[in-house]
Amino acid sequence: MGALMRLLLVGTARDLANHLHDPTNGRPMKRTTTSNLLSLLAGALLTATPLAGQDTMPPDEYQQLARDIFEEIIEINTTNSERGNNTEVAEVLARYLLEAGFPEDDVHVLVPDDAPTKGNLVARYRGRDASLEPILVLAHIDVVEALPEDWSSNLDPFAFTEREGYWYGRGVTDDKDEAAIYTANFIRMHDEGFVPERDIVMALTADEEGGPRNGVAFLLEEHRDLIDAAYALNEGGGGMEKDGRKISNNVQAAEKKFLNFTFRGTNPGGHSSLPVKKNAIYDLSAALLAVQEYDFPVMMHEVTEAFFLGSADIVGGPMGDAMRRIVENPDDAAAAEVLSTEPGYNSRLRTTCVATLLEGGHASNALPQLAEANVNCRIFPTHEPDDVHERLQTIAAPFDVEVEPAGSATPSPPSPLTAEVLEPIERITEQMWPGVRVLPVMSTGATDGLYLRNAGIPVYGVSGIFGDVDDVRAHGQDERILIRHFYEGQEFLYRLVKALSGGGVAQ
Repeated sequence: MGALMRLLLVGTARDLANHLHDPTNGRPMKRTTTSNLLSLLAGALLTATPLAGQDTMPPDEYQQLARDIFEEIIEINTTNSERGNNTEVAEVLARYLLEAGFPEDDVHVLVPDDAPTKGNLVARYRGRDASLEPILVLAHIDVVEALPEDWSSNLDPFAFTEREGYWYGRGVTDDKDEAAIYTANFIRMHDEGFVPERDIVMALTADEEGGPRNGVAFLLEEHRDLIDAAYALNEGGGGMEKDGRKISNNVQAAEKKFLNFTFRGTNPGGHSSLPVKKNAIYDLSAALLAVQEYDFPVMMHEVTEAFFLGSADIVGGPMGDAMRRIVENPDDAAAAEVLSTEPGYNSRLRTTCVATLLEGGHASNALPQLAEANVNCRIFPTHEPDDVHERLQTIAAPFDVEVEPAGSATPSPPSPLTAEVLEPIERITEQMWPGVRVLPVMSTGATDGLYLRNAGIPVYGVSGIFGDVDDVRAHGQDERILIRHFYEGQEFLYRLVKALSGGGVAQ
């Protein structure tokens, strides 16, 4: 689901950037580019370019190290398939750490007994004070499937290719980039003699994208002592860039819960030559149309309030005004109506449910006895799934359609917006990219962070890796990352982890 998070964040980025071309535009997703875009962005963007001579890159030797690690792990297939092997990547990354001088007792390749290819790496960077809770840095090393025939003829998804300032390969943006960066940064800090006040734990895990043995869930079940932490850094955030200008550095501090519901219409059926008004397909269709027309109530929490207030100044115009008003009064129906025209904003206002699968009937010449649909709900973090079920059943009941949850939703409480975490992010963002705003966000899908949040470990999705809002390729064809963005993210995370962990150079 990691790529889904990126797509959803980028959806918000497009909403922000596309409104910036005309602050009076309230229409959804207008794509026109106008000459006054940069003037409208002057306050937020013209100062966003790094100052002349300012170093936002790691030293050359650690750029090379990160590139070498990145290339090696990209060229190992880690899909959830017979060809995929996460354990091999975990062993490669462990080798780099051990060769750099990390003690064997602090580097663990942990493999479930029932899933030999679903290995995970957990490494500990020791600090001065063992009584302090560690911080956890998390990335997943599995990737979604990629077929060579689906990519451009001169690109192999499991070959690391450099071309015109980009690196191509499956996982270069989701999420092997962060796995390579954290590994290289561990080695850089070790080489430099950095001793943090508290331990830093790195977990690089399997099956985030789907599969039988999710690495974070496995580690929590079997090895929680190795990954327990005060809080974690994860994917799910990242920077937004438009036309080469950095807009915001996003911090994912909340995510929605995921739950499917089965809508089921039944009927005794009969011969199609003797139709009647009562029909399972018609009943189901009417219930689904009622879901389409229904808006769940507006909800707010600390993260979405910060998101809308922070976005209001960037967006401006009626949309920005609606953002301020909805924070002041979540019952402001007029503001909600304006915001609901944009999918990226609407999904952050409320629980959303949408029909995704449909099946009905048993013969072309018979009245249907059964018609079913899957309705996928993305539930606001503070919204109880039982209430969602009750509302959907109330909507469907007039059409004699039953609604049942398919499984259960995993809780994912929002992470608190603490100064301990946000102030270093804001400070380092300002150092590297003066004028770029730090924007807390709620992802409308899910990452591995939900397992940690549910276990009581707050999670903050932040990377400092920017992406072009108009060029999103995670999970898709010809996945690529701008080389400059990769190295900037490497330096940002190096500075951030050092700042969060405290300490200094060993004497």
